Amino acid sequence: MERGAIPLDGLDGPFDLQATVESGQSYLWDRPDGGMYERMAAHGGDAWYETVVPPIDAVGNERAALRVRQTAGTLEWESTTDAVPLLTHLLRLDDDLDAILGATPDDPLLARAYGAYRGMRLVRDPPFPCLISFICSAQMRVSRIHGMQRALAREYGDTLTVDGRTYHAFPTPTQLAARTEDDLRELKLGYRAPYVRRTAEMVADGEARPEAARGRGYEDAREYLTRFVGVGDKVADCVLLFSLGYLEAVPLDTWIRSAIADHYPDCDRGSYTETSRAIRERFGGEYAGYAQTCVFYYLRAGGE
Repeated sequence: MERGAIPLDGLDGPFDLQATVESGQSYLWDRPDGGMYERMAAHGGDAWYETVVPPIDAVGNERAALRVRQTAGTLEWESTTDAVPLLTHLLRLDDDLDAILGATPDDPLLARAYGAYRGMRLVRDPPFPCLISFICSAQMRVSRIHGMQRALAREYGDTLTVDGRTYHAFPTPTQLAARTEDDLRELKLGYRAPYVRRTAEMVADGEARPEAARGRGYEDAREYLTRFVGVGDKVADCVLLFSLGYLEAVPLDTWIRSAIADHYPDCDRGSYTETSRAIRERFGGEYAGYAQTCVFYYLRAGGE
């Protein structure tokens, strides 16, 4: 394994690793100490997090096992390749968080949420694992969603052994499409099993790819993603925000709908599309997804 560190004082704005990877944006990281989602501290400690990164366009053309932890002033990493470009991409270390926070509307709830998790950044997850993760997310706690993704990787993904440690890669579309619905139900996917299998089959056969949403106008990109089985507007918004770089996306999940009811009732316009437009505008437009994710984490962690 290669080793290195990224100085955090070189970033534009603060960074909190725990808040970023345990805030319900990504289900592809794991804590080998078993503490994932157990301690919702406002500022994380120095726990290690690990994942297997598939080849990413313009970042790396090899699969990599990657470990990272936050220590005083640095992101310490271990990886089978140079992890700096990978971490910069996956954890959006290239975002100007100071500018994003500065563009946040003057709003009491947003101020409290950003104050609690000021170093939380959005993620750029690989598109296919992100799509499958959020298909599995319906009516599920974050710990259950995470457990499903770890089970899929453990049972059906490739295994990497590095320096005596075993890492499980998330299954490829072809690997998942080869499983039966019964196989997936045995991993407790329930009614989501046929959705996961059919979506994997669509990607494996070239019928559609989540990456093909990139470059489209925001609402057109959301509509494109709903062609995948088990993907409605909310799941599509999650993929746009947490994988494809549409920072204006605001997934209307239970927590955000509660926030609308309690704090922004005038933004409830009945339909998903119209309510989404209204809350995006209230949250500042271009970076509304940052506001959404911080409010989601803040409310879920008992901030109100």
